Amino acid sequence: MEIYLICLAAALVGGLMLSRLTKLLNLPAVTAYLVAGLILGPFCLGRLHVPGLGFNSLEQVESLSIVTQTALGFIAFTIGNEFRLTQLKAMGKPAIVIGILQAVITTVLVDIVLIGLHLLFPNVITLPCAITLGAIASATAPAATLMVIRQYKADGPLTRLLMLVVAIDDAVGLLLFSVSFGIATALSHGEVSVLAVVIEPIVEIVLSIALGSLMGWLLNWVETFFHSRSKRMTISVAFVLLTVGLSTLEFKIGPVHCCFSLLLVCMMTGTVFCNICDTSEELMGRIEGWTTPLNILFFVISGAELDLEILANPITILVGVIYIIARSAGKYFGSMSSCALTKQAKPITDNLGITLLPQAGVALGMAITAASLPDGPLARNVVLFAVLIYELIGPALTKRSLLSVGEIKPEGRTSARELNKS
Repeated sequence: MEIYLICLAAALVGGLMLSRLTKLLNLPAVTAYLVAGLILGPFCLGRLHVPGLGFNSLEQVESLSIVTQTALGFIAFTIGNEFRLTQLKAMGKPAIVIGILQAVITTVLVDIVLIGLHLLFPNVITLPCAITLGAIASATAPAATLMVIRQYKADGPLTRLLMLVVAIDDAVGLLLFSVSFGIATALSHGEVSVLAVVIEPIVEIVLSIALGSLMGWLLNWVETFFHSRSKRMTISVAFVLLTVGLSTLEFKIGPVHCCFSLLLVCMMTGTVFCNICDTSEELMGRIEGWTTPLNILFFVISGAELDLEILANPITILVGVIYIIARSAGKYFGSMSSCALTKQAKPITDNLGITLLPQAGVALGMAITAASLPDGPLARNVVLFAVLIYELIGPALTKRSLLSVGEIKPEGRTSARELNKS
Protein backbone atom coordinates (compact mmCIF):
# COMPACT_ATOMS: atom_id res chain seq x y z
CA MET A 1 0.00 0.00 0.00
CA GLU A 2 2.82 2.41 0.91
CA ILE A 3 4.51 1.81 -2.45
CA TYR A 4 1.31 2.68 -4.33
CA LEU A 5 0.93 5.95 -2.41
CA ILE A 6 4.56 6.85 -3.13
CA CYS A 7 4.04 6.02 -6.83
CA LEU A 8 0.94 8.21 -7.00
CA ALA A 9 2.81 11.06 -5.29
CA ALA A 10 5.69 10.65 -7.76
CA ALA A 11 3.19 10.68 -10.64
CA LEU A 12 1.63 13.95 -9.46
CA VAL A 13 4.95 15.70 -8.77
CA GLY A 14 6.56 14.38 -11.95
CA GLY A 15 3.62 15.46 -14.10
CA LEU A 16 3.52 18.95 -12.61
CA MET A 17 7.29 19.47 -12.83
CA LEU A 18 7.37 18.40 -16.46
CA SER A 19 4.44 20.73 -17.23
CA ARG A 20 6.79 23.64 -16.43
CA LEU A 21 9.04 22.49 -19.28
CA THR A 22 6.21 22.05 -21.78
CA LYS A 23 4.97 25.52 -20.90
CA LEU A 24 8.30 26.92 -22.08
CA LEU A 25 7.80 24.95 -25.29
CA ASN A 26 4.23 26.27 -25.61
CA LEU A 27 2.73 22.76 -25.43
CA PRO A 28 -0.42 21.78 -23.52
CA ALA A 29 0.09 20.44 -19.97
CA VAL A 30 -1.62 17.17 -20.89
CA THR A 31 1.36 16.35 -23.13
CA ALA A 32 3.65 16.77 -20.12
CA TYR A 33 1.54 14.41 -18.03
CA LEU A 34 1.65 11.71 -20.72
CA VAL A 35 5.42 12.05 -21.16
CA ALA A 36 5.85 11.94 -17.37
CA GLY A 37 3.93 8.67 -17.42
CA LEU A 38 6.26 7.26 -20.10
CA ILE A 39 9.32 8.28 -18.03
CA LEU A 40 7.91 6.84 -14.79
CA GLY A 41 6.56 3.77 -16.58
CA PRO A 42 7.89 0.21 -16.60
CA PHE A 43 9.91 0.80 -19.80
CA CYS A 44 11.99 3.67 -18.41
CA LEU A 45 12.56 4.42 -14.69
CA GLY A 46 10.44 1.42 -13.79
CA ARG A 47 13.16 -0.84 -15.25
CA LEU A 48 15.42 0.14 -12.34
CA HIS A 49 13.00 -1.67 -9.99
CA VAL A 50 13.55 0.89 -7.26
CA PRO A 51 10.46 0.77 -4.99
CA GLY A 52 8.45 3.98 -5.34
CA LEU A 53 10.57 5.35 -8.21
CA GLY A 54 8.11 4.92 -11.06
CA PHE A 55 5.95 1.93 -11.94
CA ASN A 56 7.94 -1.32 -11.99
CA SER A 57 5.56 -3.35 -14.18
CA LEU A 58 2.47 -3.05 -16.36
CA GLU A 59 0.60 -5.11 -13.76
CA GLN A 60 1.35 -2.43 -11.16
CA VAL A 61 0.04 0.26 -13.51
CA GLU A 62 -3.09 -1.75 -14.34
CA SER A 63 -3.80 -2.23 -10.62
CA LEU A 64 -4.47 1.52 -10.47
CA SER A 65 -7.35 1.23 -12.93
CA ILE A 66 -9.75 2.42 -10.21
CA VAL A 67 -8.03 5.83 -10.40
CA THR A 68 -8.33 6.08 -14.19
CA GLN A 69 -11.93 4.82 -14.18
CA THR A 70 -12.88 7.36 -11.52
CA ALA A 71 -11.17 10.19 -13.40
CA LEU A 72 -12.93 9.17 -16.62
CA GLY A 73 -16.24 9.21 -14.75
CA PHE A 74 -15.69 12.79 -13.56
CA ILE A 75 -14.59 13.85 -17.04
CA ALA A 76 -17.76 12.36 -18.56
CA PHE A 77 -19.88 13.98 -15.82
CA THR A 78 -18.34 17.36 -16.67
CA ILE A 79 -18.95 16.85 -20.41
CA GLY A 80 -22.62 16.21 -19.57
CA ASN A 81 -22.70 19.84 -18.45
CA GLU A 82 -22.40 20.82 -22.12
CA PHE A 83 -25.80 19.27 -22.91
CA ARG A 84 -27.80 22.08 -21.37
CA LEU A 85 -31.07 22.81 -23.13
CA THR A 86 -29.84 26.27 -24.08
CA GLN A 87 -26.82 24.71 -25.80
CA LEU A 88 -28.87 22.02 -27.49
CA LYS A 89 -31.36 24.55 -28.84
CA ALA A 90 -28.50 26.57 -30.31
CA MET A 91 -26.50 23.76 -31.94
CA GLY A 92 -28.06 20.42 -30.95
CA LYS A 93 -29.13 19.30 -34.43
CA PRO A 94 -25.84 20.16 -36.19
CA ALA A 95 -23.85 18.52 -33.37
CA ILE A 96 -25.86 15.29 -33.66
CA VAL A 97 -25.47 15.20 -37.46
CA ILE A 98 -21.73 15.95 -37.28
CA GLY A 99 -21.13 13.56 -34.38
CA ILE A 100 -22.78 10.65 -36.17
CA LEU A 101 -21.52 11.31 -39.72
CA GLN A 102 -17.84 11.89 -38.89
CA ALA A 103 -17.74 8.72 -36.76
CA VAL A 104 -19.40 6.60 -39.46
CA ILE A 105 -17.24 8.06 -42.26
CA THR A 106 -14.09 7.38 -40.22
CA THR A 107 -15.11 3.76 -39.59
CA VAL A 108 -16.00 3.17 -43.26
CA LEU A 109 -12.74 4.69 -44.53
CA VAL A 110 -10.54 2.73 -42.10
CA ASP A 111 -12.51 -0.45 -42.91
CA ILE A 112 -11.95 0.05 -46.66
CA VAL A 113 -8.21 0.69 -46.24
CA LEU A 114 -7.56 -2.19 -43.81
CA ILE A 115 -9.76 -4.67 -45.72
CA GLY A 116 -7.81 -3.69 -48.84
CA LEU A 117 -4.59 -4.40 -46.92
CA HIS A 118 -6.01 -7.80 -45.94
CA LEU A 119 -6.86 -8.65 -49.56
CA LEU A 120 -3.35 -7.69 -50.71
CA PHE A 121 -1.48 -9.27 -47.77
CA PRO A 122 -3.69 -11.84 -45.98
CA ASN A 123 -0.84 -12.80 -43.65
CA VAL A 124 -0.47 -9.26 -42.30
CA ILE A 125 -3.99 -8.68 -40.97
CA THR A 126 -7.14 -10.80 -40.81
CA LEU A 127 -10.59 -9.62 -41.93
CA PRO A 128 -12.08 -9.69 -38.36
CA CYS A 129 -9.17 -7.59 -37.07
CA ALA A 130 -9.58 -5.07 -39.93
CA ILE A 131 -13.32 -4.67 -39.25
CA THR A 132 -12.74 -4.26 -35.51
CA LEU A 133 -10.03 -1.62 -35.96
CA GLY A 134 -12.36 0.31 -38.25
CA ALA A 135 -14.91 0.63 -35.45
CA ILE A 136 -12.27 1.51 -32.84
CA ALA A 137 -11.12 4.33 -35.13
CA SER A 138 -14.40 6.18 -34.55
CA ALA A 139 -13.64 6.77 -30.85
CA THR A 140 -12.24 10.12 -29.71
CA ALA A 141 -10.61 10.88 -26.35
CA PRO A 142 -12.80 13.32 -24.40
CA ALA A 143 -10.27 13.64 -21.57
CA ALA A 144 -7.43 15.20 -23.60
CA THR A 145 -9.81 17.59 -25.35
CA LEU A 146 -11.40 18.70 -22.08
CA MET A 147 -8.02 19.28 -20.41
CA VAL A 148 -6.81 21.51 -23.26
CA ILE A 149 -10.04 23.52 -23.17
CA ARG A 150 -9.79 23.93 -19.40
CA GLN A 151 -6.11 24.86 -19.36
CA TYR A 152 -6.46 27.60 -21.95
CA LYS A 153 -10.01 28.62 -20.98
CA ALA A 154 -11.09 28.19 -24.60
CA ASP A 155 -14.58 29.36 -25.49
CA GLY A 156 -16.45 30.04 -28.68
CA PRO A 157 -18.56 28.32 -31.37
CA LEU A 158 -15.91 25.70 -32.21
CA THR A 159 -15.25 24.85 -28.55
CA ARG A 160 -18.93 24.46 -27.72
CA LEU A 161 -19.60 22.38 -30.83
CA LEU A 162 -16.50 20.27 -30.14
CA MET A 163 -17.67 19.33 -26.64
CA LEU A 164 -21.06 18.21 -27.93
CA VAL A 165 -19.56 16.28 -30.86
CA VAL A 166 -17.03 14.48 -28.61
CA ALA A 167 -19.83 13.32 -26.31
CA ILE A 168 -22.03 12.14 -29.20
CA ASP A 169 -18.99 10.54 -30.87
CA ASP A 170 -18.44 8.22 -27.90
CA ALA A 171 -22.05 7.01 -27.93
CA VAL A 172 -21.89 6.39 -31.70
CA GLY A 173 -18.49 4.74 -31.36
CA LEU A 174 -19.85 2.38 -28.71
CA LEU A 175 -22.64 1.25 -31.05
CA LEU A 176 -20.32 0.92 -34.08
CA PHE A 177 -17.83 -1.13 -32.07
CA SER A 178 -20.47 -3.43 -30.62
CA VAL A 179 -21.87 -4.18 -34.09
CA SER A 180 -18.45 -4.52 -35.75
CA PHE A 181 -17.03 -6.69 -32.98
CA GLY A 182 -20.11 -8.91 -33.20
CA ILE A 183 -19.55 -9.32 -36.94
CA ALA A 184 -15.82 -9.96 -36.42
CA THR A 185 -16.57 -12.61 -33.79
CA ALA A 186 -19.10 -14.22 -36.13
CA LEU A 187 -16.53 -14.34 -38.96
CA SER A 188 -13.97 -15.88 -36.61
CA HIS A 189 -16.33 -18.58 -35.37
CA GLY A 190 -18.31 -19.10 -38.56
CA GLU A 191 -21.71 -18.13 -37.13
CA VAL A 192 -23.68 -14.87 -36.91
CA SER A 193 -25.29 -13.94 -33.59
CA VAL A 194 -28.11 -11.39 -33.89
CA LEU A 195 -28.01 -11.19 -30.11
CA ALA A 196 -24.40 -9.98 -30.03
CA VAL A 197 -24.56 -7.81 -33.17
CA VAL A 198 -27.89 -6.00 -32.65
CA ILE A 199 -29.67 -6.64 -29.35
CA GLU A 200 -26.85 -6.38 -26.78
CA PRO A 201 -25.41 -3.07 -28.12
CA ILE A 202 -28.88 -1.47 -28.03
CA VAL A 203 -29.53 -2.86 -24.54
CA GLU A 204 -26.21 -1.43 -23.31
CA ILE A 205 -27.01 2.05 -24.62
CA VAL A 206 -30.61 2.02 -23.29
CA LEU A 207 -29.52 0.77 -19.85
CA SER A 208 -26.72 3.37 -19.69
CA ILE A 209 -29.07 6.23 -20.53
CA ALA A 210 -31.64 4.96 -18.01
CA LEU A 211 -29.12 4.56 -15.17
CA GLY A 212 -27.52 7.93 -15.90
CA SER A 213 -30.90 9.69 -15.96
CA LEU A 214 -31.90 8.08 -12.65
CA MET A 215 -28.61 9.04 -10.98
CA GLY A 216 -28.87 12.63 -12.23
CA TRP A 217 -32.39 12.95 -10.84
CA LEU A 218 -31.40 11.35 -7.51
CA LEU A 219 -28.38 13.64 -7.19
CA ASN A 220 -30.59 16.72 -7.60
CA TRP A 221 -33.09 15.34 -5.06
CA VAL A 222 -30.46 14.50 -2.43
CA GLU A 223 -28.79 17.89 -2.75
CA THR A 224 -32.04 19.64 -1.70
CA PHE A 225 -31.33 18.39 1.85
CA PHE A 226 -28.10 20.39 2.03
CA HIS A 227 -27.46 24.11 1.72
CA SER A 228 -23.75 24.70 2.32
CA ARG A 229 -21.55 24.73 -0.77
CA SER A 230 -19.01 22.29 0.67
CA LYS A 231 -21.64 19.68 1.55
CA ARG A 232 -23.36 19.97 -1.82
CA MET A 233 -20.02 19.50 -3.56
CA THR A 234 -19.30 16.48 -1.34
CA ILE A 235 -22.64 14.92 -2.28
CA SER A 236 -21.91 15.54 -5.97
CA VAL A 237 -18.51 13.84 -5.68
CA ALA A 238 -20.07 10.91 -3.79
CA PHE A 239 -22.73 10.45 -6.47
CA VAL A 240 -20.19 10.44 -9.30
CA LEU A 241 -18.19 7.79 -7.42
CA LEU A 242 -21.39 5.79 -6.91
CA THR A 243 -22.28 6.14 -10.58
CA VAL A 244 -18.83 4.94 -11.66
CA GLY A 245 -19.20 1.92 -9.39
CA LEU A 246 -22.69 1.04 -10.64
CA SER A 247 -21.62 1.38 -14.28
CA THR A 248 -19.16 -1.51 -13.84
CA LEU A 249 -21.93 -3.97 -12.95
CA GLU A 250 -22.78 -6.78 -15.37
CA PHE A 251 -25.70 -9.22 -15.31
CA LYS A 252 -27.81 -11.43 -17.54
CA ILE A 253 -31.49 -11.30 -18.44
CA GLY A 254 -32.12 -14.67 -20.01
CA PRO A 255 -29.58 -15.08 -22.83
CA VAL A 256 -28.89 -11.31 -23.05
CA HIS A 257 -25.65 -10.12 -21.44
CA CYS A 258 -26.31 -6.69 -19.93
CA CYS A 259 -23.69 -4.10 -19.02
CA PHE A 260 -23.22 -0.32 -18.93
CA SER A 261 -20.98 2.21 -20.67
CA LEU A 262 -19.18 4.22 -17.96
CA LEU A 263 -18.82 7.25 -20.23
CA LEU A 264 -22.45 7.24 -21.34
CA VAL A 265 -23.81 6.71 -17.81
CA CYS A 266 -21.74 9.52 -16.28
CA MET A 267 -22.44 11.89 -19.20
CA MET A 268 -26.16 11.29 -18.82
CA THR A 269 -25.93 11.86 -15.07
CA GLY A 270 -24.26 15.23 -15.68
CA THR A 271 -26.75 16.15 -18.41
CA VAL A 272 -29.86 15.46 -16.32
CA PHE A 273 -28.41 17.08 -13.20
CA CYS A 274 -27.31 20.25 -14.99
CA ASN A 275 -30.70 20.73 -16.62
CA ILE A 276 -32.78 20.36 -13.44
CA CYS A 277 -30.51 21.88 -10.76
CA ASP A 278 -30.46 25.68 -10.52
CA THR A 279 -27.02 25.78 -8.87
CA SER A 280 -25.35 23.18 -11.10
CA GLU A 281 -23.11 25.73 -12.87
CA GLU A 282 -21.44 26.78 -9.62
CA LEU A 283 -21.14 23.18 -8.40
CA MET A 284 -19.51 22.12 -11.66
CA GLY A 285 -16.87 24.82 -11.24
CA ARG A 286 -16.05 23.63 -7.73
CA ILE A 287 -15.91 19.97 -8.79
CA GLU A 288 -13.52 20.81 -11.65
CA GLY A 289 -11.07 22.36 -9.15
CA TRP A 290 -11.38 19.37 -6.81
CA THR A 291 -10.68 16.83 -9.57
CA THR A 292 -7.55 18.50 -11.01
CA PRO A 293 -5.09 16.11 -9.23
CA LEU A 294 -7.26 13.16 -10.28
CA ASN A 295 -7.12 14.25 -13.93
CA ILE A 296 -3.33 14.63 -13.78
CA LEU A 297 -3.06 11.09 -12.40
CA PHE A 298 -5.31 9.85 -15.21
CA PHE A 299 -2.91 11.07 -17.89
CA VAL A 300 0.29 10.07 -16.08
CA ILE A 301 -1.06 6.54 -15.54
CA SER A 302 -2.29 6.46 -19.15
CA GLY A 303 1.24 7.35 -20.30
CA ALA A 304 2.74 4.64 -18.07
CA GLU A 305 0.33 2.07 -19.61
CA LEU A 306 1.72 2.59 -23.12
CA ASP A 307 3.73 -0.49 -24.04
CA LEU A 308 6.91 0.70 -25.79
CA GLU A 309 7.89 -2.86 -26.70
CA ILE A 310 5.33 -2.77 -29.52
CA LEU A 311 7.74 -0.43 -31.36
CA ALA A 312 10.00 -3.45 -31.94
CA ASN A 313 7.36 -5.23 -34.07
CA PRO A 314 7.50 -4.08 -37.74
CA ILE A 315 4.04 -5.53 -38.54
CA THR A 316 2.49 -3.48 -35.73
CA ILE A 317 4.28 -0.34 -36.94
CA LEU A 318 3.17 -0.93 -40.55
CA VAL A 319 -0.49 -1.53 -39.72
CA GLY A 320 -0.35 1.24 -37.09
CA VAL A 321 0.91 3.85 -39.54
CA ILE A 322 -1.74 2.87 -42.11
CA TYR A 323 -4.41 2.97 -39.36
CA ILE A 324 -3.29 6.44 -38.19
CA ILE A 325 -3.27 7.89 -41.72
CA ALA A 326 -6.68 6.41 -42.59
CA ARG A 327 -8.26 7.44 -39.26
CA SER A 328 -6.85 10.98 -39.45
CA ALA A 329 -8.20 11.35 -42.99
CA GLY A 330 -11.58 9.97 -41.88
CA LYS A 331 -11.87 12.37 -38.94
CA TYR A 332 -10.74 15.37 -40.98
CA PHE A 333 -12.77 14.84 -44.15
CA GLY A 334 -15.71 13.32 -42.22
CA SER A 335 -15.92 16.45 -40.06
CA MET A 336 -15.40 18.75 -43.03
CA SER A 337 -18.17 17.16 -45.08
CA SER A 338 -20.64 17.00 -42.19
CA CYS A 339 -19.87 20.62 -41.24
CA ALA A 340 -20.49 21.66 -44.85
CA LEU A 341 -23.75 19.70 -44.81
CA THR A 342 -24.93 21.52 -41.67
CA LYS A 343 -23.69 24.88 -43.04
CA GLN A 344 -21.09 25.62 -40.35
CA ALA A 345 -18.76 28.61 -40.62
CA LYS A 346 -15.52 28.04 -42.55
CA PRO A 347 -13.22 28.26 -39.46
CA ILE A 348 -15.23 25.45 -37.82
CA THR A 349 -15.34 23.39 -41.02
CA ASP A 350 -11.57 23.65 -41.44
CA ASN A 351 -10.57 22.95 -37.84
CA LEU A 352 -13.09 20.64 -36.16
CA GLY A 353 -11.62 17.44 -37.62
CA ILE A 354 -8.15 18.21 -36.25
CA THR A 355 -9.51 18.62 -32.73
CA LEU A 356 -11.07 15.13 -32.92
CA LEU A 357 -7.75 13.31 -33.48
CA PRO A 358 -6.82 12.48 -29.83
CA GLN A 359 -7.56 8.87 -28.92
CA ALA A 360 -7.03 7.12 -25.58
CA GLY A 361 -9.11 5.47 -22.86
CA VAL A 362 -12.24 4.55 -24.83
CA ALA A 363 -10.22 3.09 -27.71
CA LEU A 364 -7.98 1.16 -25.30
CA GLY A 365 -11.05 -0.30 -23.62
CA MET A 366 -12.35 -1.44 -27.00
CA ALA A 367 -8.93 -2.89 -27.87
CA ILE A 368 -8.90 -4.97 -24.68
CA THR A 369 -12.27 -6.43 -25.69
CA ALA A 370 -10.96 -7.06 -29.22
CA ALA A 371 -8.02 -9.04 -27.77
CA SER A 372 -10.31 -12.09 -27.59
CA LEU A 373 -10.24 -12.39 -31.41
CA PRO A 374 -7.75 -14.83 -32.99
CA ASP A 375 -5.81 -11.80 -34.27
CA GLY A 376 -6.72 -9.74 -31.21
CA PRO A 377 -3.16 -9.01 -29.98
CA LEU A 378 -2.42 -7.21 -33.26
CA ALA A 379 -5.54 -5.04 -32.86
CA ARG A 380 -4.55 -4.18 -29.29
CA ASN A 381 -0.95 -3.32 -30.24
CA VAL A 382 -2.01 -1.20 -33.22
CA VAL A 383 -4.35 0.80 -30.98
CA LEU A 384 -1.60 1.16 -28.35
CA PHE A 385 0.77 2.48 -31.01
CA ALA A 386 -1.87 4.89 -32.35
CA VAL A 387 -2.70 6.13 -28.84
CA LEU A 388 0.99 6.77 -28.19
CA ILE A 389 1.20 8.96 -31.31
CA TYR A 390 -2.19 10.65 -30.98
CA GLU A 391 -1.88 11.49 -27.30
CA LEU A 392 1.54 13.08 -27.76
CA ILE A 393 0.61 15.27 -30.75
CA GLY A 394 -3.20 15.46 -30.47
CA PRO A 395 -3.44 18.00 -27.60
CA ALA A 396 -0.97 20.33 -29.34
CA LEU A 397 -3.00 20.11 -32.57
CA THR A 398 -6.21 20.82 -30.64
CA LYS A 399 -4.62 23.88 -29.07
CA ARG A 400 -3.35 25.05 -32.47
CA SER A 401 -6.83 24.73 -34.01
CA LEU A 402 -8.49 26.63 -31.17
CA LEU A 403 -5.83 29.34 -31.43
CA SER A 404 -6.33 29.67 -35.18
CA VAL A 405 -10.05 30.44 -34.73
CA GLY A 406 -9.35 32.87 -31.88
CA GLU A 407 -11.05 30.86 -29.13
CA ILE A 408 -7.98 30.81 -26.87
CA LYS A 409 -7.23 34.22 -25.44
CA PRO A 410 -3.58 35.34 -25.24
CA GLU A 411 -3.74 35.38 -21.43
CA GLY A 412 -5.10 31.81 -21.57
CA ARG A 413 -1.51 30.62 -21.78
CA THR A 414 -1.05 31.42 -18.10
CA SER A 415 -4.20 29.58 -17.08
CA ALA A 416 -2.29 26.39 -16.28
CA ARG A 417 -0.88 28.13 -13.21
CA GLU A 418 -4.34 29.24 -12.17
CA LEU A 419 -5.63 25.70 -12.74
CA ASN A 420 -2.90 24.19 -10.56
CA LYS A 421 -3.66 26.65 -7.78
CA SER A 422 -7.38 25.87 -7.79
